Amino acid sequence: MIYAIKTEVAAPTAKRFVFGAQKTMYGGKHVAMGDAIFVLASENDGGQGLVARGVVTAAEPTPRKPGLARQTPRVSIAVRRTALAKRPLGRNELKRFSDWTDGRAETELNFKFYRQATNKIAGISEAAATFPAGFF
Repeated sequence: MIYAIKTEVAAPTAKRFVFGAQKTMYGGKHVAMGDAIFVLASENDGGQGLVARGVVTAAEPTPRKPGLARQTPRVSIAVRRTALAKRPLGRNELKRFSDWTDGRAETELNFKFYRQATNKIAGISEAAATFPAGFF
């Protein structure tokens, strides 16, 4: 599976990223070493959207806190960057793709990452992954 992470990215041009205890949705809890991943710098944290493509070099689930009935699974990951984005792709570029039933790759990305402002790791379909691949 291919994944994308939207979170605060302190150094968008770094060769390696480490993201601790990230919330997961849409199958993101299954991210594993060797998986391809797109890195989006969260606009909520001053970022610009898509910044890099990479490979997950480590993935470790965060232990659940005892005594809490409902907890969103969290995962800590390390990523080795394989490419830097050459064109912008973020909230502004995806905003108009809001017909949740149209089946477009752009709509899937908008739905999973911008319908809710939450930073997260999410699994994306093969079709959705071909769209941001053209930004490198």
